[in-house]
Amino acid sequence: MTKIRPWLPLIGIGVFAILLLVVAPAVLSMHWINNLGKYCCWAIAAVGIGLAWGRGGMLVLGQGVFFGLGAYAMAMHLTLESAGPDSLPVFMILYDPSGGLPAFWEPFRSDVFTLLAIVLLPVIVAGVLGYALFKRRIKGAYFAILSQALAVALAVLISSTIRETGGDTGLSDFKYFFGFVLNDDANKLMVYSIAAALLVACLLVVWQLNRSRFGELLIATRDAEERVRFLGYDPANIKLVAYVVAALMASVAGAMFVPIVGIITPAEIGASASILMIAGVALGGRASLFGPALGAMAIGWGQSSLGSTWPDGWIYILGLVFILVTLFLPMGLSSLFGRAKGLVWRSRESPPASPSAPELVLEPDVQEVTK
Repeated sequence: MTKIRPWLPLIGIGVFAILLLVVAPAVLSMHWINNLGKYCCWAIAAVGIGLAWGRGGMLVLGQGVFFGLGAYAMAMHLTLESAGPDSLPVFMILYDPSGGLPAFWEPFRSDVFTLLAIVLLPVIVAGVLGYALFKRRIKGAYFAILSQALAVALAVLISSTIRETGGDTGLSDFKYFFGFVLNDDANKLMVYSIAAALLVACLLVVWQLNRSRFGELLIATRDAEERVRFLGYDPANIKLVAYVVAALMASVAGAMFVPIVGIITPAEIGASASILMIAGVALGGRASLFGPALGAMAIGWGQSSLGSTWPDGWIYILGLVFILVTLFLPMGLSSLFGRAKGLVWRSRESPPASPSAPELVLEPDVQEVTK
């Protein structure tokens, strides 16, 4: 049995992939397919947070930064694609008809440059930032506050640059996705399938990292950083890899969020959005494989359903759920499955009660000897 159990997560990923890529398109309407695609985007970012926070112990409260980098890179390309060649986006014409296209927008006309920016930009930013922080052994609350401050700073910067980024109104009204018309249901299903496949791929990557030597070192760094350093490993490099992988997943999530939702604003990348990602990971279970993804999807469903029908009460429900989970299930809802599985295995492996040994009765001559 012990030889099969390490492969159980892989079987679970396969079942999850079938549900997302085969069952969901067959039974759900296009409205719910779009919603599920949005939940998949949040789940992709949550899987990366689970690696950095659950396995690495880094409370990344600023994943909105990398989510925003990928989202705005994709949004700029889709905006230019919708505007047509040698044309300005509509919002730029409204704010400054005589102005030209900003220089940093021009490369995003290229499909290849956009895809490279979505991948390389968060890797470079997270690599430089993580190297500067981890080499100076900044961790704990200081790291969490600093990362959240960066998300707030980026949201404020975008809000203040109306002519270049659209400001608080953001970027929207996308008509094409790399040549495909977004209003076509078949293309919407294609975009959803890409997001779902990327979620499955991220789960596979994290599963492989967790069972590798790197995964063991990451947990050891979380629990006993000084011992890892004493053994000859640099904890800063180990945490840096997890931080960069989490940033890349957040950027990919933001890039797929744009064509599915059809809009990106500073509200989607600020402090509140980053905290919402953390809440989903905490709800599902930050140290498990599927917990962050399922928790983020549950929070996304709650925000879409309850948040639209009861906007004033949804935030209180979210706060109450987060408090209850923190107090009574600090490892998230996934710990319930672990506890139940542990009880089942203990009940199966416990040996049957041995019959009581018969009382030893000595013969009369033996009794005399013992006396």
